[in-house]
Amino acid sequence: MPLLTDAQHARLLAQGQQCTRDPGFDPVPVVKLYTPDAGVVWLLATADPQEPARLYGLCDPGTGFPQLGDIRLDDLEAMRGPNGYPVAVDTSFQARRTLSDYAARAIAQGAYVED
Repeated sequence: MPLLTDAQHARLLAQGQQCTRDPGFDPVPVVKLYTPDAGVVWLLATADPQEPARLYGLCDPGTGFPQLGDIRLDDLEAMRGPNGYPVAVDTSFQARRTLSDYAARAIAQGAYVED
């Protein structure tokens, strides 16, 4: 089962295109993914228009050092936690701020924290 719906991927691509046109554009995360058995969280905000499987967002690996970066969709879909659980989608997530705001808060606190 795919992690992203067609609508989510289309929105990630649209925000990626907007970032290409306007380097000052600060997107809001489209989707929150997590590992149920490993404590890793991703807030994904864009997809590369030239390489749609390359996603960009905030990753909190649970080590105290959250960071912004790229990850491939197929890597996320293949990933398993220590108990074998796949990456999951937080269907209740609603972005309340921009990606840079989530990142600044997570970096300052050493972890992604829910609002």
